[in-house]
Amino acid sequence: MRKHFIVQAAGVATLVIALAASGQMPSPTATLTPMPTPTPTPAPTLTPGPTPPMEESGAVSLSKGLEWSEKGAPVYTIDKAILTGLQQNPDILRAIQEIERSKGVIIEIRAQALPHITPTANYQWVDPNLSRATSFNRTGGSTPGSTPVVASSASQVRDLGPQAAAAATAKTTPNLQQTDVSYSIRVTGTQLLFNGTTYPAIRGTFFQRDSAYFALRSAIDQVLATVKTQFYQVVVNRALIGVQEESVRLLESQLKDQQNRFEAGTVPRFNVLQAQVQLYNQIPQLITARNTYRISILQLAKTLGLDYNPKRGVNAPIRVVGELTYNPRYISLLEAIEMGKQNRPFLKQARANVLNQVEQVHVALGGFLPTIETSGGGEWVSSPVNSSFHDISKGWVAQVTGSWPIWDSGEVWGKFKQQRAVLSETKITYDDDVRQVELEIQQAASTVVQNRELIQATEKTVEQAEEAVRLAKARLDAGAGTQLDVLNAQVQLTTAQSTRLQALFGYIAALAEFDRATGAQSVYTEKFNGIAPHATRSRTYYTGSDVDATGKPKRSNGLEAAPIRPMGREPSSK
Repeated sequence: MRKHFIVQAAGVATLVIALAASGQMPSPTATLTPMPTPTPTPAPTLTPGPTPPMEESGAVSLSKGLEWSEKGAPVYTIDKAILTGLQQNPDILRAIQEIERSKGVIIEIRAQALPHITPTANYQWVDPNLSRATSFNRTGGSTPGSTPVVASSASQVRDLGPQAAAAATAKTTPNLQQTDVSYSIRVTGTQLLFNGTTYPAIRGTFFQRDSAYFALRSAIDQVLATVKTQFYQVVVNRALIGVQEESVRLLESQLKDQQNRFEAGTVPRFNVLQAQVQLYNQIPQLITARNTYRISILQLAKTLGLDYNPKRGVNAPIRVVGELTYNPRYISLLEAIEMGKQNRPFLKQARANVLNQVEQVHVALGGFLPTIETSGGGEWVSSPVNSSFHDISKGWVAQVTGSWPIWDSGEVWGKFKQQRAVLSETKITYDDDVRQVELEIQQAASTVVQNRELIQATEKTVEQAEEAVRLAKARLDAGAGTQLDVLNAQVQLTTAQSTRLQALFGYIAALAEFDRATGAQSVYTEKFNGIAPHATRSRTYYTGSDVDATGKPKRSNGLEAAPIRPMGREPSSK
């Protein structure tokens, strides 16, 4: 640059010397105009090169430090993403295991009312030295504090217990040596005949199983809505990258045009600086859009339950293929609220919790009732003088026991008051859950309407913004406009394109949330891999507006709205 400036100065000096030599001094009107100052070359760290376009595989070009690429990544459509989420999402897998746990609770509680058979065995060996000492005590004299047992006959000896029989045998037959091995076998069966707690507890476990089933359905609906939202979030983020790349390319071309005009001397240096600042302000937005796109893909992969594969390094785990489409849907708010109350698994799960607490109150009341059990079985006892299995005593044992807590100082009554309070809490929670469903449906419907209006408002905005950019450039080329008009028009175009994309995504996400809130996200045939309880196909879990927390009809207070006609039907005209 210095050489170029020195050459220009030498040229000016030569011209002055030539005029002086010819005797002609320059006139005032012939004042020398200085040559335009050459444009300094922008620093290479500031001027971005042209952004390479996206590859066919959907890869987004980034800095060399990350080298993010979608080349070779598995392709996922919206249908494949939903199926993968249903199979691998951890929330669904946990809900399925919760159903299995509730089945185990049913088996455990139900076993209390079924027979129990318990075999027990006893085997004992006593050192012969101890046996002789015991025999000496029995023949020579009894130990202090002991009472001799005498049997009059062999049959009476067999009717005594093992130790008493041994002592009696030693007394009646002092010449017999007591065996040092003894054993016994008993098989006992017990059966609960009556109590006031087990059978209500069994009924309560069935409601726990139903609650787990509806929790699974609620988890499925949530996963479906989340997958849809995150899938189209990836789509819109990729489209926003394209918008930012197009804006950067337009600003680069504008900067290059202003540099050419400045070098030609038709525009001031301010135009070049203004174009550079506008370009440098746009580049961070492009970087942010690319990072947002990467994170959205990783979030979707986590929701789908995909593990990190070390072989891919920093490359994309999946490649999303889809488009943002606008499919208008008519929404009737009153019908949607009633449908949400009737179909939402969230409310059915709350109903199951209420019914379970009702049974827990019955369990607490059962503490006031008696408990009756019976037991019986057989017993085989070895002979005290012969360890042979052929010389054993055997017989049957039967027993009936009963107990009744006549006075427990208020223990059962305290449990009853606790369970009754918990039941009231679950009823209050159910009523609040109904209001929560109503709120979620109204919010989702309002968001759908908002994004639908935004889509309609931005239908012509993008076209008008593109036309405004074209006209601003034409006016600038014709000398009737300014560079600021062009830059402002480009900013408005980028804003209009981003708003349009966000409105499309917002509408799709709002519809997914609306379907989840109304229970229309999925349709069940009540045969979900054979785990749907029979009670779920009855009116036990009808949660319409005309029933209370326990499923009983509500009392009319004159404030109820008119009946809601079924969804999808138009009012008949007469």
